[in-house]
Amino acid sequence: MKKAGKYLLGVLAVAGGVYYFTAGGGSGEQQTAQAPAEEVQQSSLPGMEIPSKVPGGRIVRHGAYVTSYNTQTLIPDWVAYELTAEETEGRRERDGIEFRMDPDLKGCTQAMREDYSGSGWTKGHLMPAADAAFSSSTMAETFYFTNICPQNEVLNAGDWQYLEKRVRSWAGRYGSVWVATGPIVGENRYGTIGDRNVVVPDSFFKALMIRRKDGSYSSIAFVMDNDEDRYYLKDCYMSVDELEALTGFDFFPALDDKIEEKVESSVRLSDWGIR
Repeated sequence: MKKAGKYLLGVLAVAGGVYYFTAGGGSGEQQTAQAPAEEVQQSSLPGMEIPSKVPGGRIVRHGAYVTSYNTQTLIPDWVAYELTAEETEGRRERDGIEFRMDPDLKGCTQAMREDYSGSGWTKGHLMPAADAAFSSSTMAETFYFTNICPQNEVLNAGDWQYLEKRVRSWAGRYGSVWVATGPIVGENRYGTIGDRNVVVPDSFFKALMIRRKDGSYSSIAFVMDNDEDRYYLKDCYMSVDELEALTGFDFFPALDDKIEEKVESSVRLSDWGIR
């Protein structure tokens, strides 16, 4: 995978802890897990997209997403949501919406606009505003700093945005897609910004799961570094298992463990239109 040496070896610091990891094998074209008939009903489990709780993370639930906010790094640990085909048809405009502190997160420090001003980093959405364009209120919620990270401008407007568009296309194809996305602090090679020392991530991830027409599940994950390099999907994908080893998070824990183990250990590229 592209630049694997940068983010698949070493010590990773996320969610206020330190995780040790080693490079995993590549995720080639493999068979997706087939769910027996009695297990297919798991697709309707509420909160399928929500990772296991991060120690110390402040969980905030909004109309379109759930976030685990890290009060030490002042960026989210992760943001999770289900995006349906119907929701991708939203056409609300983002003009005039301002970034602001999350009114539902009380009693702790949050990032502010002033921290980003003149920093050279953009305010990068984790749940994109376009994914919440089905109502004015849900779109406005994506501008809370509990959904925002410092992000390289080229990445934000380029390959990361392209991946976001592909997520919407997968939601349209399969009816919905479960998304968990967030920053990887890593070595924190970019330091912090602002008076509140908002941490700048080294990389960003997305973990995705869909339910296929035959009732089985399929998953994939992506990692892109927070820089100006090119990130083709065929070069930066991995299995969800590999992403879990990289981040220390447990994705899609609502699935039965036996199904989860099968689905997260492999990637079927044809499900995602990646060659």
